[in-house]
Amino acid sequence: MKIKRALISVSDKTGVVEFARSLHAAGVEIVSTGGTMNALREAGIPVVYVSDVTGFPEIMDGRVKTLHPLIHGGILAVRGNSAHEKALRELKITPIDLVAVNLYPFKETVAHPNVTLAEAVEQIDIGGPAMIRAAAKNFKFVTVITNPARYGEIAEKITKDGAVDGMTRMRLAHEAFAHTADYDTAINEYLARQLEK
Repeated sequence: MKIKRALISVSDKTGVVEFARSLHAAGVEIVSTGGTMNALREAGIPVVYVSDVTGFPEIMDGRVKTLHPLIHGGILAVRGNSAHEKALRELKITPIDLVAVNLYPFKETVAHPNVTLAEAVEQIDIGGPAMIRAAAKNFKFVTVITNPARYGEIAEKITKDGAVDGMTRMRLAHEAFAHTADYDTAINEYLARQLEK
């Protein structure tokens, strides 16, 4: 499964410029959102703005940007499934082969002693977990990366082979589900503490 298109949207931008540069050098088209897109463009890396893919602007202070069929259809399509392939063609959806996403810093935010409930709530990521879970569910075809420490290994595979092997994709999916589970646990525990006050 050659990687042709990647979606990168990260809060923690550690190593993301170098990773995106490697992807671009390997011929991968990169789609991105606001802050990540700006960081990549400033580094001279060509990026397609997610709003140019969806035809819809980021709205509500960025609360809604990637929750769109042109994104999730591209992630969730089962390659080789004739009905899925037909939907891709008819709806002009381009498959997304790699998703690199990490989430709003909820844990770091609520660790501050004077954080308000409203500030904490704004750090509950919605689109990020949706993309991560979609990509992890479709690991047979999609590579999902939630940990910047994996960028080097994955970039090397794509540079060498143009693809990521199935066992690595499954391992990354396992990490991705652990990442979102940990994130939801942190939110659950924080709200439980608020209810005890």
